[in-house]
Amino acid sequence: MTALPPIREVIQRHCLAASKALGQNFLLDEQLLDRIAALPGSLAGEQVLEVGPGPGGLTRALLRSGARVTAIEMDRRCLPALAELGESFPGQLTVIEGDALKIDHAALMGGAPFHVLSNLPYNVGTALFVRWLSGEAWPPLWKSLTLMFQREVAERIVASAGDDAYGRLAVLAQWRSEARLAMKVHRSAFTPPPKVMSAIVHVTPTAMPEGVSARMLERLTEAAFGQRRKMLRQSLKGVPGALEALAGLGIDETRRAETISVAEFVAIAKAMG
Repeated sequence: MTALPPIREVIQRHCLAASKALGQNFLLDEQLLDRIAALPGSLAGEQVLEVGPGPGGLTRALLRSGARVTAIEMDRRCLPALAELGESFPGQLTVIEGDALKIDHAALMGGAPFHVLSNLPYNVGTALFVRWLSGEAWPPLWKSLTLMFQREVAERIVASAGDDAYGRLAVLAQWRSEARLAMKVHRSAFTPPPKVMSAIVHVTPTAMPEGVSARMLERLTEAAFGQRRKMLRQSLKGVPGALEALAGLGIDETRRAETISVAEFVAIAKAMG
């Protein structure tokens, strides 16, 4: 393996100033990047999807771990730096130029299981996360998600009922997955430093409850948290069968969405059929 130049040098040589429009903030600390790459466990020989590799800081850590990386990058300024990195790890790196929101990830990975590790661009992070969590097919092809978010978003993902951060994102992340806050990352670790702190969330799929439609649960939580300060009898009145399900389960319709646990939302969706 060829010795790699410091990431800062790569950024300077390729004039890769972070783009605010693309939500870019680059990580330069190689030890931190190696710690992030280690969060899912051994990646030797594993397929990994990375979204928004930028100059390739996390990418090189993943390649060092022995992973076979497919990276989606829409900023073509970064492609030469990634091509150089690929030359240092022959056969391990495939770079796709494009928008990750418009690409079929399962098809891109050849229908084989894969891990997702990304310092996600802030402007698309939540949309991609919801997409990976959605759909009726379960378990998913992804084996784990290890993702950098703004800390506020990360706390929403791992929140419990009654927490200020608890909402639809927590239910979607926890009803058939385990989500944990794996690491907090100070803003000073990035170039340029973002205005907010960041955190890494690690998610692994678990068994999907029987008799529950993912679409039904998504519709239910969308309605409930769309008017989170209102009682359920008001926020769910437009969802056919929801109030009847509450009554059948003995759930007080004067409660608000933020007090309903993940298990209770699953029970309501199941009762709605």
